[in-house]
Amino acid sequence: MKRVLLLTLLLSTLPMLAACGKAPQPRVYAPTPDILPGATDVDAYLPLLQGKRVSILSNQTGLVAPGRHVLDTLLSLGVNVVSIFSPEHGFRGTADAGEHVASSVDEPTGVPIRSLYDGKGGVPSDEAVDEFDVLVFDLQDVGCRFYTYNVTMGKMMGVCARHGKKMIVLDRPNPIGFYVDGPILDMKYKSGVGYWPIPVCHGMTLGELAQMINGEGWLPDGAKCDLTVIPCRNYTHQSHYVLPVKPSPNLPDMRSIYLYPSLCYFEATPVSLGRGTDKAFQMYGHPNMKGYTFSFTPRSIEGAKFPPQLDQECFGVDLRTQPSDEAVNAAGINLEYVIDAYRNLHLDDHFFRSFFELLIGRDYVRKMIKEGASAEEIKAVWADDVAAFKEQRKPYLLYEE
Repeated sequence: MKRVLLLTLLLSTLPMLAACGKAPQPRVYAPTPDILPGATDVDAYLPLLQGKRVSILSNQTGLVAPGRHVLDTLLSLGVNVVSIFSPEHGFRGTADAGEHVASSVDEPTGVPIRSLYDGKGGVPSDEAVDEFDVLVFDLQDVGCRFYTYNVTMGKMMGVCARHGKKMIVLDRPNPIGFYVDGPILDMKYKSGVGYWPIPVCHGMTLGELAQMINGEGWLPDGAKCDLTVIPCRNYTHQSHYVLPVKPSPNLPDMRSIYLYPSLCYFEATPVSLGRGTDKAFQMYGHPNMKGYTFSFTPRSIEGAKFPPQLDQECFGVDLRTQPSDEAVNAAGINLEYVIDAYRNLHLDDHFFRSFFELLIGRDYVRKMIKEGASAEEIKAVWADDVAAFKEQRKPYLLYEE
């Protein structure tokens, strides 16, 4: 009876993300109906919140049902939600990559929003932590080391461990969780886009990764977070999960997500990867690239106010339809795109910025590209990293491989 009452409550009203105020409705894709994120299992985590002061770390992806945010759900069930923490791109998911977002108040509910991307180091003040007893974390990740939500999660695990707070991770599927690829991060390149000694594509959900962070002693001074993971249902690491809401402004659909592990390195070059278009991470180009008929012109738009090569016609490669999604996923990380642009522009070291190593995680990749190595030859170097990590992560997996 309790489950029936909860389901009736969740589905009785469907205002589109009421907790996000007047934000525009996110673009919605065909869902994967049999896979249920942890947030939908309200019976499993509601008892852990009763009588507690609760903070939520979430954004527009934190849905319990279509159009029903976890914030609205908990408030409707009488949970004492005292604050919201917001990650990169803000609680509404519309800010530019890396853009500082001020703290504010969620207008429909009056709950204060504490921005973790306000330029103050990515962790809340002691006063903000003192406000809550339990932190509920609910963010949709895309499975790449440089996608910053895993860093935000780990930093907040450290905060909770230091202050004796409980943290609950409402797990969500990894849309590229069916493969592991890329070198393990050399920790001399530790940064906000690479914080843990894991491959670029780790193949784990954030719930699994949280367990690994705890189990491997990666928090400061080997601290342990009081952690509970609410797992997804009907998910395995071979599942192809279609996200119901775009996770950030420049990943507009699954095509972008599938190409993201291969194109993100252009962020550390003068080459545009399509920011400032409606199909970011589905193309690449530069005003001086030769021999291409395809072109695009980045414009200032929401989520990409000042994109690289703003208002400049860029010539390059259109990846919106070819190769197929199946071929993209089978290839995993594909450095052919970066190598192609490097050889076309003839910029030598002016092609790469120091940010490149922060993204790829090792110094040998730039060197091998400059020496003329192929994408396959470079990938062969990190094959041992992939094999070792697959073994290391096994104790922390929640879902069948």
